[in-house]
Amino acid sequence: MRHKQPEIDVIITVYKPDKKFRHLLVGLHRQILPPSRIILLNTGRQHWRKEWIKDIPEAEVYHIRECEYDHGGTRCMGAELSTAEYMVFMTQDAVPADERLLSRMYYAMKDPQIAVAYARQLPNLGSSPVDAYTRSFNYPKESVKKTKKEIETLGIKAFFCSDVCAIYRRSDYLLLGGFPRSAIFNEDMIFARKALDAGKAVYYAADARVYHSHNYTSMQQLRRNFDLAVSQEQNPQTFAGISSETEGIRMVKATAEYLIKTKRWYLIPSLFLNSIAKYTGYQLGRHYKRIPRRWILHLTNNKNYWLKRWSAQ
Repeated sequence: MRHKQPEIDVIITVYKPDKKFRHLLVGLHRQILPPSRIILLNTGRQHWRKEWIKDIPEAEVYHIRECEYDHGGTRCMGAELSTAEYMVFMTQDAVPADERLLSRMYYAMKDPQIAVAYARQLPNLGSSPVDAYTRSFNYPKESVKKTKKEIETLGIKAFFCSDVCAIYRRSDYLLLGGFPRSAIFNEDMIFARKALDAGKAVYYAADARVYHSHNYTSMQQLRRNFDLAVSQEQNPQTFAGISSETEGIRMVKATAEYLIKTKRWYLIPSLFLNSIAKYTGYQLGRHYKRIPRRWILHLTNNKNYWLKRWSAQ
């Protein structure tokens, strides 16, 4: 007797994509467990090109204006468009490493306690040694199931999750209230913490792999960490009493040791420069309420988030 193939919708946020986006779509189309639908949430109709979805019959495109994009709200829209039992959220620059990405993510959800599972991120070809090592630090080779009790030992890592590539069980997503409607960042971790508090589990599926990395400049790191800290300040129910700075310091030390061990000591100055930028952005974000609005618009990656927030006040 043949088993019914599970329904999996893939939901991807899109904004001015490059060739990686096409590689992503082709990679999804070739999965041994193919998606039922690929729901594309494109920001800015003027940036869209029809040839991106050529020969990808599963793809559906929904356009929103740039002023409407929101880390949480746009993904909520995708979840509402989906009807599948499982939803995989991805970003436009995460490329499947093989044809078993979706099947391995689905297999991770066989455990009914798991509400969300996220994939391993591998560095892209040409990634800097620092970024490549950072990927291995945050996404190791071993899978792990995390429950609420792990918060005591893992801290913020207990509910770390990434919508670069993550699968959600629809019933749990709805039961737990889904993503926040307005979020500058961390919509995935906010949901993951709710899952742990409800007695569910978060799973890191190391055998489900995507290529995804960035060689950020110091200013890009500063802005990213500014938004990250703002998110933590705005969601005390998720992050209160949980320090992410300790984990950051541990990663910097481990990376420096790696560079020395591999005789790349000459990269240590840039490592510390980027680390200072991250720390500065994080501290500015934690105190965003004291910063003038015009400064905030220079410090954030999400100007539209702030403009919408201020216009609603």
